[in-house]
Amino acid sequence: MTLIANFIPLQKPDGGPNFYEFGDDVVYRIHVSNGGDGRADVTYEFAFTTKVRSNKTFLYNTGPIASITDPNWNRPQYYSVKRIVRTSGQSSDDSTADADNYDGDGGHHPSARSETLGKDLTCPPVNVGVRSTPNYAHFTAEAVHKLPGNRLVFAGQRAEAFFVDLGSIFDLGTLRPFQSLHLIPSANAVGVNGLQGLNVHTIAIQVPKSDLIRKGPSPTGVNDPAAVIGVYASASRRKSSVLRSDGTKSSSGPYVQVSRLGNPLFNEVIVPMADKDRWNRVSPYQDSQFAKYVAKPELAGLLPALYPGVFPHLAAYTKPRADLLAILLTGIPAGLIPNFQNYTGPTQADLLRLNVAIPPSASPNPLGIIGGDLAGFPNGRRVTDDVVTIELRAIAGAVLGLVDPTFVPDGAATAILDGSSNTNPPVLDVFPYLGTPAGGYQTTPGTPAV
Repeated sequence: MTLIANFIPLQKPDGGPNFYEFGDDVVYRIHVSNGGDGRADVTYEFAFTTKVRSNKTFLYNTGPIASITDPNWNRPQYYSVKRIVRTSGQSSDDSTADADNYDGDGGHHPSARSETLGKDLTCPPVNVGVRSTPNYAHFTAEAVHKLPGNRLVFAGQRAEAFFVDLGSIFDLGTLRPFQSLHLIPSANAVGVNGLQGLNVHTIAIQVPKSDLIRKGPSPTGVNDPAAVIGVYASASRRKSSVLRSDGTKSSSGPYVQVSRLGNPLFNEVIVPMADKDRWNRVSPYQDSQFAKYVAKPELAGLLPALYPGVFPHLAAYTKPRADLLAILLTGIPAGLIPNFQNYTGPTQADLLRLNVAIPPSASPNPLGIIGGDLAGFPNGRRVTDDVVTIELRAIAGAVLGLVDPTFVPDGAATAILDGSSNTNPPVLDVFPYLGTPAGGYQTTPGTPAV
């Protein structure tokens, strides 16, 4: 099974001389909950160190970089990987956590079992250009490291595989293919990927299934509760930072979680502005305080207003959105979709849920479950899944009838399209799957439009 967490989005490839890199002052984590309480039972922890070979130059590289160990790379990054396992009866989010190694909400109690899987692992350089990082694709294989226990890991820059028409959806909720029906109409147009030509920093780790499921017998089938895991990623910083007069910085105190994500766009589209920072700070098992925003999402109320007459059934619906509460906060219980469930229990938590007993699809449908493919989002998330279209349709009521048979979805709900696609280098068919990052020299800046 492969776990992928992306950080530092919207990277312009030609952003030298201070190119993007992981933070030395940040602890990055991928958490797995398998006990039904929304708390982390298994965590993979990543910490990075940057080495400056020469501080007498402003250059990222002093010549062509031939390999990830080439001395011409002036700012190589190295990292360590730990696997932390919550012990029986222990809270993984104990506020008495050791100040030097654990944060209060996102980490583990210091008595948790911790195993270092790798250290001094090398990242690849960013894709500077054809002279500095020639034939960039070979760096990817060099930076895939084998770990004990039949595990693989990669950390470095990749092409952004997520796609979304940012310019359209945030222009007062303009939805394709019926922009002409908007309260402020415009001609229907083809979707534009707002992440076109941009890169991201990826942490990917591939592990045996036994690493992630709860202890005991292997899951016996799709309906076995032990077959479902929930995953989220987080980033944490030290609680206190001091800026010195010489420009350097020192940090101290316990690590504090400053960001997290399970389901894509949960914080961006569900949580209101005043609560976004608090949402980032707390752990998923505390998400019942945000359930009111899922039960009555703002966007679902806006759609009938922005598209008069297009969503009459949605406009008339006043009950809490049990469908979204299930999809986003508890998982989908058995009995709603034949041969499927990814229910993690009654604890409401923003987790990306996966039923590991469902095999990968031989013919993946990018619309996932609403496209009849039980191996797709929101059952896990493949990098090629059209998650924006799926979530927009869900918010518009396309699957509400599963939990409330009295509701008939509006025809427009199943017609909504994000309308964009991945226009960046294609995904790979081998680990770490995300494509080769765009190069700085090769990048052609876009033409502004007014």
